[in-house]
Amino acid sequence: MVEDSRKRRRKKRRTKFILKTTLIAAIVALLALGSGVWYIINHLSDTAAGSYQGLDRGNKSERRIEPVDVGKDNFSMLLLGSDYREGDGAERTDSVMVATFNKSERSIILTSIPRDTYVEIVGYRGGGFKDKITHAHAFGGIDMAIDTVEELLDIPIDHYALIRFDGLVDVVDALGGIDLELTYDIDFEEKSRGVNFEFRKGPAHLNGEQALAYARERKSAAGGGDKGRGIRQQQVVEAIIDKAASFSSITRFDDIFQAVGDNLQMDLTFPNIISLHGYASSLNGIETMQLETTGTRRPDIYGNSIWYEDIHEDSLLEIQQTLKQHLELTDPGSANFIDPTSPESESLTDTNSPSGTTSPTE
Repeated sequence: MVEDSRKRRRKKRRTKFILKTTLIAAIVALLALGSGVWYIINHLSDTAAGSYQGLDRGNKSERRIEPVDVGKDNFSMLLLGSDYREGDGAERTDSVMVATFNKSERSIILTSIPRDTYVEIVGYRGGGFKDKITHAHAFGGIDMAIDTVEELLDIPIDHYALIRFDGLVDVVDALGGIDLELTYDIDFEEKSRGVNFEFRKGPAHLNGEQALAYARERKSAAGGGDKGRGIRQQQVVEAIIDKAASFSSITRFDDIFQAVGDNLQMDLTFPNIISLHGYASSLNGIETMQLETTGTRRPDIYGNSIWYEDIHEDSLLEIQQTLKQHLELTDPGSANFIDPTSPESESLTDTNSPSGTTSPTE
C-alpha cells in the first residue's frame, strides 16, 4: 500500500508538471489552450506534431545571429487569433499579441497591438505599402505577419502560434466556463453566428460562446473600441489560465484535445514545449502592455472609408525599449546582440513580395 501511495504521488507530480508545461504552450498559443488536454504525454506529442507548421524563412529570424533555444535563451513569440471560418477567403488576424520570455528572470511580457493599427506591411507590393496590421496575414501569411511585427517593434520574432477563434468556444466549454469581472454593460449581437448576449457589469461566469463574444466585442460606447478589445482579450487569456491551472476543473480532456488539434497552428516542436516548464511559476505574474493609438476614419488607396488606428510614437518607443531590455538585445554581451551599425542590421526584411490589387474588408 505504501508503494502504491508513492506511485500515485509520483503520477500526480508528473501530471502537474505536464500541466504547467502545457500552460506555457497555451500562452504561446494565445489563449492557454493546451493545458490539461496534453497531460498524457502521447497526446502532447501528437498534438504538437499535428499543429506544427514551420516558416518559409527557416528556424531563425534575420534579426538573430543564430537560432534561439527556447529552453536556454530569451525569446519572443507572435500570438495571433484568427476569425477564419470555413468558406472564408483571406484569413485576417483579429488578435495580435507578442509574448516575450526572459530566461534569467523567468518572466513573461504580453504586448497587445490593436488590429486596426496602421503600419507598413513588410514585403507587400515591393515595400512601402501601409494598411491595418490585421491584413498582413491575409496578404502574405504567417511570414509576412512576422516580418511586419518585427519591423514595427524593432525586435526579432522567434516563434509564432495562431489559434482560430472557433476553437476558443469548445475549449472554454470543456473547462466548464471561465470567470471574469465585467467593467461595463454589453449588448452583443453577431448575426453570422446567431448569437445575442446581454452582459451586465460585475462578476460573470461565461461559457464558450459568451467568452468569444466578450473577447471580440468592440462596438459598445463604453468598450474602448479596438483598443478596449485588446484589453478584454488579455483578460480572457488570464481567466483561461486561472481556470486551466486547476487540474480538477478539467473534466472533458478529449473535447479540449479535439479543439486544440483542429484550431492550433504553431512552429513549436514537442521538445520546445517541454523545455518551457521553467516559466510555469510566472503565469500568475504576466506583465501586460498595450500599444497606444488614436483612431480615425479616412479613405484607403481604393477610396473606401476605412477606420485606422494611428500609433502614438512615444508609446511605440517605450514598448520597443522595454521589449529589447526584456530580451536583453541591448546587451553587447548577448549572443544574439546585433549592432545597429553592422551589416547584419542593414537588410532585415525581404522586399521580394507578391503583388495584388485587392484589400481584405475591415
